[in-house]
Amino acid sequence: MRPDAAPSYHDLYTRFAWAVPDRYNIGVDVCDKHCAAPDGGAAPAIIEEVPDGAVRVWSFADLRRASSRLANALAARGVGPGDRVGVLLGQQWETAVAHVAAWRLGAISVPLFTLFGLDALTYRLSDCGARALITDAAQIGRMADLLPDLPALETVVCLGAGSARAGDPAQRVIAWDAALAAASDTHAPADTAADDPAIIIYTSGTTGKPKGALHAHRVLLGHLPGVELPHNLFPQPGDRFWTPADWAWIGGLIDVLLPSLHHGVPVVAHRAAKFDPEAAFAFMARHEVRNVFLPPTALKMLRQIPDPRRFGCALRSVGSGGETLGAGLLDWGREALGVTINEFYGQTECNLVVGNGAEVFPVRPGAMGRPIPGHTVAVVDPDSGAPVPTGALGSIAVRRPDPVMFLGYWNNPAATAAKFVGDWLLTGDTGRADEDGYLWFVGRDDDVITSAGYRIGPGEVEDCLMKHPAVAMVAVVGVPDPDRTEVVKAFVVPKPGALDTHGGEAALTRALQDFAKTHHAAHAYPRRIAFLDALPMTTTGKIVRKDLRALG
Repeated sequence: MRPDAAPSYHDLYTRFAWAVPDRYNIGVDVCDKHCAAPDGGAAPAIIEEVPDGAVRVWSFADLRRASSRLANALAARGVGPGDRVGVLLGQQWETAVAHVAAWRLGAISVPLFTLFGLDALTYRLSDCGARALITDAAQIGRMADLLPDLPALETVVCLGAGSARAGDPAQRVIAWDAALAAASDTHAPADTAADDPAIIIYTSGTTGKPKGALHAHRVLLGHLPGVELPHNLFPQPGDRFWTPADWAWIGGLIDVLLPSLHHGVPVVAHRAAKFDPEAAFAFMARHEVRNVFLPPTALKMLRQIPDPRRFGCALRSVGSGGETLGAGLLDWGREALGVTINEFYGQTECNLVVGNGAEVFPVRPGAMGRPIPGHTVAVVDPDSGAPVPTGALGSIAVRRPDPVMFLGYWNNPAATAAKFVGDWLLTGDTGRADEDGYLWFVGRDDDVITSAGYRIGPGEVEDCLMKHPAVAMVAVVGVPDPDRTEVVKAFVVPKPGALDTHGGEAALTRALQDFAKTHHAAHAYPRRIAFLDALPMTTTGKIVRKDLRALG
C-alpha cells in the first residue's frame, strides 16, 4: 500500500487484489530476494542489542549465509521437506536464522516460548513430532530429562553447547557454532508451493490440550495488508521496526519480523528479562525506532512514565491488539507519542483481518476498526452463517478462501471442521458492525483468558495444577485486572488435610504458583488462588465458570 495508490479506505478496499504466486517460499522472500539487489544484500536486516549492551548489525547476506549453513547442517542429519523443526529461542538473531533455515528445507518451523514449562514443551514437541530443535544451553539444561520421552526428536542444535552430553546416549545434541562452521554457506532453497505448510503455531483453547494451527507459506503475504494499513501505509523511507513481543508468538514473528524483512525494513531485536517502560522509551530512541507493535499492557505501563518526550523518540506508527483501546489511551498516544495508536484484530488461525488506519480513515474510540483490504469480515449467525443486521450481535467471522487463513489444526480435522460454518471461519468472538462498517468487539464466546496480550486456555492450566498432590479439583477463569486486562485465577478444592500439611493457604498458594510456573508456563500461572470446599457444577457435572467469575 502506498499513499498515492488510493486516497480513501473505500478505494483501498475495493481496488485491492491479492498477488499470491503458485510457487512461494517465505525464506526466499525475506532473505534471498534481497541478496539479488545491486548491493548484494548488504542492507541491514536485524539490529540486535545483546544483553551486555553491545549492538550487532546483521545484513540480508548474513542471513542467507547463516540460514544456508544451518539448513545444510540439518539436512545432513536427515531433516527434509515436511519435517517439523522446533525453535526454542528468544528475540534474537539466531531465531530468524532458524526459521529461515527450516523454510529453505521445505520443513515446518514450530516457534516455542522460552517461558514454557517442561510439560508444555514436551506436549508441543511430541504432538507435532518435531524431528529437530534449535535452542540454547539454558533451555537444553532444563530439558535434558525430557529427551528420552521425545524419540522423534533426532537432532538438537544448541547455542553455547560444546557437544553431546551425559543423558543423551544417542548424541542428539550438537553445538550451533560447530555445526554451522562445518557446513556450506550456499544452499538451494526448496521449491515450495504457496499452499505448502510452513509453520505450526500452538493456540490455547478452553478445554483439552493446545491445538497446532498449521499455516502455509502464503500466510506472510496474507499478513501484509494488516501490517501496512495500521502502520500508516508501511513501509516508508527510514522505517525501522521493533516490538517487545516475543518472536515465539504470532504477534512478534508474523506481525513484525517477517513483514519487515519482506519489505527490506530493518528489525531491532532485544531479549529483555522483563518489560521496563523507561528502558523501552530509551531503547526506541537509541535505535531510532519508527514503527512499533505494543501490546495493550505495555502501552498502559508506558503511560505511567512522566514526560516521555524527554527520551527523544520519533515514532511514525504504533499498532496494538488484543484489547479495546479507549479514548483516554488514544489521547495519550497523540500527546505523548505524537501518533494515533492503531488497534488491529485477529487470531492465530486467521490474523490481522480488522484494523484502524488513522491516516486513511478516522479512528473511533473502542472500535477494532474496519476490514483490512483483501479480507471479507462480517458479523454472522454462528449457527447458519448468515450475516446479521447492522448493529445486531453475532459471531465475528472471516470468509474463505483467504491467504492469511490457516490450513487447519495439526492432526485434528474435527476441531478444524468445528471452526467453520459454511465458508465462514468463526473467530469465537462476539461483536457488532455499525452503519459505516466499523467492527466492535463485545466478548469471547469461550473462556479463553486474555492477559497482558497472551491468550491463555484455562484447560491447560487446570491440567497442570491437577498434577499437584494437594489438588483434588480445580477450575481456572480470567478475572478483570486494570493493567493486564485479565489475570488467571484458580479456584482449588484441596485434598483432605492438604492445607495443614502444606502450611496453610498462603504457603499452598505459593507452592501451586511455583508448580505452574515450572510445569506449565511462567506467563500463565495463576496470580490469584482461592480455596473452596466444592466447585459450582451443573447437573451434568460441568463447571459453571460464570459463577466463579462472579466471585471475583
